[in-house]
Parts: sequence; structure tokens; C-alpha cells
Amino acid sequence: MAGVMRRREFVALAAGTAKAGLGIIDTHTHFYDPGRPQGVPWPPKSQAVLYRTVLPAEYEAMVRPLGIAGTIVVEASEWVEDNQWVLELAKDNPFLLGLVGRLPAGASVFAGLLERFAKNPLFLGIRLGAAAIHEGLARAAFIEDLRRLAERGLMLDALGGAAMLADVARLAERVPELRIVIDHMPFDPPVRAEVLRGLPRVYAKVSGVLRKRDGHLVTDTAYYRPALDELWETFGRQRLIYGSNWPVSDLMGPYAEVLHVAQAYFEMKGAEAARLYFRENSRAAYRWRPR
Repeated sequence: MAGVMRRREFVALAAGTAKAGLGIIDTHTHFYDPGRPQGVPWPPKSQAVLYRTVLPAEYEAMVRPLGIAGTIVVEASEWVEDNQWVLELAKDNPFLLGLVGRLPAGASVFAGLLERFAKNPLFLGIRLGAAAIHEGLARAAFIEDLRRLAERGLMLDALGGAAMLADVARLAERVPELRIVIDHMPFDPPVRAEVLRGLPRVYAKVSGVLRKRDGHLVTDTAYYRPALDELWETFGRQRLIYGSNWPVSDLMGPYAEVLHVAQAYFEMKGAEAARLYFRENSRAAYRWRPR
């Protein structure tokens, strides 16, 4: 019963925050449809929780009452035309603020693909994994492609673990004008990210918070404080960004719990820190535009 009351209080708080003009932006969602003739490359059929049709209408109905005002979609598929599929979803849906796509940086086709997709103002950047970044740092074509990305005002989402952080720092030094967002922090176990301190265009997306203990979701917000403190000390209040990683977050717990942990922590940091974390920092990192 206490958990139900806590959630009700939180929903009321989040809705009130949205009415006050905060307008929470979720910077990490995935949409896909395994029922398409071509299917999907991700998630696999073996992942029963995720392998289903996941479209914006379901997400929007779930999160609007929680104070979410819009989302940025991060493409999980490596199929180039799936970028276009999401852009078509977003075309007439103002709740979708933009797409972080998947393009093969360093490949001969990259420049042409970038030119094609960058014409759409909803195309905000690309996502690369740790291996691609590590291998690409030694290749002139890769660095040149990321410079092309930065010159167009686009950004990079970086997906990986703790071992990737040194490469992200190297990339930020090689292409200092590129805005980089590190996905799914804090890592497990939490790590010190000292190598990223003082890099003003490198952001941490706090989209990997929830944990299970003995098979059960941890709902005590104090449990998460040390890992979040580590991010706060490294990135400060202007380089932390809210993301849910929905529907993948369902593997850990319901969306309201993802938001509750973040809300509880940043309420302690004050109204200005919450405003930056839940909205303004994402605008600086992604350059999304209100629709």
C-alpha cells in the first residue's frame, strides 16, 4: 500500500512540474514492429518481453500523465531504411522530437547517407557502439565522417561500457566540436569517469539506473544515490540528461519507477538542476526543436 501511495504522490508531483513549464523530455526510446514483412533485426524473438509491436501511441498514452512532453527516438536497428521508417512515424507525430539514427561512419557510403538524412530536421545525429568507436579512432575516414556530422550540427550517441570512456575522451579531443552523449549510465558496477571531466560537449544520459537485487526491483531511492552522486560529481548539473530506455527498461521495472528514481534524486538538487536535467540539457545536446 505504501508503494502505491508513493507512486500516486510522484505522479501528482511530475504532472505539476509539467504544468509549471518544465515539460520533461525523454531522450531514449525505441519503436519497432516485428509484424512488418521484413521483420526487425532487433529485438530477437527469444526476448519475449520486447519482441512485440512497440509504437508511439502506446508510449505517449503511458507517459503523458507522468509529465513527459516528448521523446527522442534512438534507432536500435542497423538497417539504413529503418531510419526512414522512424522518420515517417515522427512526421505527423509532434510528440516525437527527433531521431538518433544508425549510419556506418567510416564507410564509403556514409557521406551520401548523411547528406540524405540530414535534410530532415528531425534527424538529430547517429549512434555508434564501443567497438566502432575504438576501431574508428585509428582510421582517417572515420574521423572525417564524424567531423562531417559535427559540421552539420548533428551529434553522436555512444553505446558501450566503462572500457569505452577513454575512447570517448580521445574522440572528443580529435573532434572537439562534436557533441557526444554516453548512453545508459550509470554503468554496473558504477565507475569513476574522471577521463571525461572538463569536456564540455560530452554528456551522460542517465538511462540505466534501475537494478534488481535477488530477482526483485530495488525501489529504495537511497540505494541509487552513490552511483548518481558519482555522475553528478563528474558531469555536473549541465551535462546530465534524462532517458528511460523504454521499452528495454521494462526488463527491470515499470516506466513510473524509472522516472521516480530520477525525480527523487534531482528534486534534492533543486528546481534549477531538475529543469536542466529533465529538459534544457537535452536541448543543448541534441538541439531538438519544439513541435
